[in-house]
Amino acid sequence: MKPAPPVPENAPVRYRALFLGLFLALALCALTPVNNTYRQATLLGGGHFPLAPFFVLLWLTLGAGLFRSLSGRVLFTGRELLVVFTLMILVSGIAYTGLARTFFINLTAPFRFATAGNHWQEILGPLLPASWYPRDLEAVRLLYDGLPGGHSMGWMEVARGIPWAAWARPLLVWSGFVLLCYFVMICMVNLFAPQWIENERMDFPLMAVPQLMEQAVDSGGLMGFFANRYFLTGLCITVALHLVNGLSFYYPSVPAIPTLILAGPYFPKYGLFSGFYKLKIYIYPAFIGFAFLVSRRISLSFWVFFLGGALFIGVLAVLGYAVPAAALGITFGPVLSRPEETQMIGAYFVFFLFLVWLARRHLADAVMTAFSRRAAPRTDSQWISTRFSFWGFVLGSAGVCLWLAHFGLGFLPALLLTAAFFILYLVATRIICQGGVAYFTLTAAPTDALFGLFGTRWISGAGVLAAAVVQKVLFVDLRESLMPSVLHATKLTEGRGGKSRILFFAALTLVLAIGVSLVAMLTLAHRYGVRELSMDWATGTTVAVYENVRVLAESPQGASHWVIVFSLMGAGVMLLLVAGYHRFTWWPVHPLGYLMAYSSAMRILWFSFFCGWAANSLCMRYGGVALFKKLRNFFIGLVVGDFLMGGAFALAGLFTSASYQVLPN
Repeated sequence: MKPAPPVPENAPVRYRALFLGLFLALALCALTPVNNTYRQATLLGGGHFPLAPFFVLLWLTLGAGLFRSLSGRVLFTGRELLVVFTLMILVSGIAYTGLARTFFINLTAPFRFATAGNHWQEILGPLLPASWYPRDLEAVRLLYDGLPGGHSMGWMEVARGIPWAAWARPLLVWSGFVLLCYFVMICMVNLFAPQWIENERMDFPLMAVPQLMEQAVDSGGLMGFFANRYFLTGLCITVALHLVNGLSFYYPSVPAIPTLILAGPYFPKYGLFSGFYKLKIYIYPAFIGFAFLVSRRISLSFWVFFLGGALFIGVLAVLGYAVPAAALGITFGPVLSRPEETQMIGAYFVFFLFLVWLARRHLADAVMTAFSRRAAPRTDSQWISTRFSFWGFVLGSAGVCLWLAHFGLGFLPALLLTAAFFILYLVATRIICQGGVAYFTLTAAPTDALFGLFGTRWISGAGVLAAAVVQKVLFVDLRESLMPSVLHATKLTEGRGGKSRILFFAALTLVLAIGVSLVAMLTLAHRYGVRELSMDWATGTTVAVYENVRVLAESPQGASHWVIVFSLMGAGVMLLLVAGYHRFTWWPVHPLGYLMAYSSAMRILWFSFFCGWAANSLCMRYGGVALFKKLRNFFIGLVVGDFLMGGAFALAGLFTSASYQVLPN
């Protein structure tokens, strides 16, 4: 049998791959609400290396390799499979934490949870923009209680029973805003991609495994990739771990292998080590595998700064600076609980300035290109041209400001908030993509920075509400956010032919994914009712947002002294870190570690980064590059094994009343 001919490096992606990616992406959006909130199975997305897209890519890769070996023809090239994966990861979060998880609760909470005791109707009612919310109280009730007899209806029958007239206007207004923000994010990525990918040669640890797999497909070495003894060792360890623990989950008489160790009880509740009182050690093989692929300086920094941050809290307590949590005032951050953690406000801003400074020549060229008449071709790392990216970012950001100002924020607050939104998103994207952080959470929200530093007396009650609601919809729950996925997608399609074709399908997938995700979540809610779904976190956090708005509307707060102090401290520490990192080759730590010091994600990931750093360091010290390349296959096996078992148990969860969780939920 003749072997399949090699595919040219810049050959355009065929339509079969693009249509397959589109179909799988939309199917993922349609299935995610049912899987995550009704079945309560393993999350199909769950982070910035989403489970379902990689699980599908793994089987597509095996199928394409088998077809090629049996027929001698190429069904899909490795580069085409990466494009299929790209379209799936772009939208994997939209149907859940990235948008749909809290979207409808955001739009109904002021009516559903208003009581005589909380005075929402009197205080918040006049502040609510009419076009943001469904004003039909019966439509709100049906969302939470479900349609009468909805359990026994078919999905199409439920969809026909939804009061679409009540939802049409809010869906149209919010979908337009979300698409506008997504457009700005894509333009930002296209502006910075040449700097980060081509000039700085930034690593993308989370994309290393898919890239190596598909390189094996195109080189004809797929069998050697999966048959590698180091790879099989890592795979078998992980599969065995989850087989035992999965059996223990379904049959408690089977003893489980511990993957969570409570280290906190070994530390005192008060004193120098009080910050370690709740320390936990989570063992996730996939995250250890990713950490091995991360630069040693970055992986070292993550766990060192996490432990250092906990120690800093104890040091302050010993010195008598136990700042009460009440000093924070009203906050909207997902995990912000101590004034010390507001160091991240200053640190994020200084690191943003550092990114701009590093890219100063590139950005200057981009501005000159935008105002010149000469041709502005895109580079290998861009989907669209520099000129289009620049003006798209400028005009899109202006559109976001005007949208916010129109709905009660005021132009200056809208400008500051928009800047805070996208500064935070840009820095978070760098952390996730360069740091290999598959599971990411923010410490402080954008409004925490503005309200903590300047208070709320300069902004109206309607402005506070608009800022908080918009932030909750799109700019605070970044576990499954779009912008890092866009940068990952840009990297995966670097140097590919047919960029215009890929861009068209990516844009089409995004637009359709928003519609499919929102309709799927709305239909699910009307079939079972939000009360019967696993939506406690979404409901609780959204109600807290509106309660915080009520408090601020009644009693505007001034600037917080402690927030200013710790923000300045964070800015000073970050300034020292970026200066040392940039000026001295021997500098041992990376600024990204400090940015994650107080993130709740590091409570789960710190031990994985420690293990990955230790293994990588020992490997390079005693075996060099040759040993690294061999052991890399072992850690890739850990990643593939974790996600293979995660996908298998996710499928099992669709047919059982409970699901064993392989990855963080």
